[in-house]
Amino acid sequence: MSISSQKKLRLQFLARVVYKEIRYLQLTDQRLFDVPFTREKIERLEDDVDLAERVDAFVSRFGRLQDTVGDKLLPNYLDAVGETVGPAVDNLNRAEKLDLVDSAEVWMTLRILRNQMVHEYMEDLDKLAEALNKGHEHVSTLTGDATRMLSDLEDRGWITA
Repeated sequence: MSISSQKKLRLQFLARVVYKEIRYLQLTDQRLFDVPFTREKIERLEDDVDLAERVDAFVSRFGRLQDTVGDKLLPNYLDAVGETVGPAVDNLNRAEKLDLVDSAEVWMTLRILRNQMVHEYMEDLDKLAEALNKGHEHVSTLTGDATRMLSDLEDRGWITA
């Protein structure tokens, strides 16, 4: 199957972005989660600027990768392979059927989790700690599914690593 040069260029651009976002999220994840987050560790954020900046970077990079893959790469992928593009939940369900993501349901849960990490940040320290720990647990979900999509695009000859 061949695609237009415009679609191919868009996929190549998104692939370059996603490769970087995967790498940056993994680096931040490694630096931040030497031990799980507790309320006590969260309470240190006001006084520990380095820790606060790493938390901000993790939340930002987690959300950015999720948005780029779910809202940009996946719809462009589906369009390029001749699938119908629709709302995010429909696209994720189709991606699951195509074996590009392990679970559309988990992806939808991660969207909620991302919002919790952002919006609970200042109000509920226990919820923030829980959300950060769950985010850490699912870094491999996001990066694995993103890598699976990128590998499929490579196999099709539309991008290069």
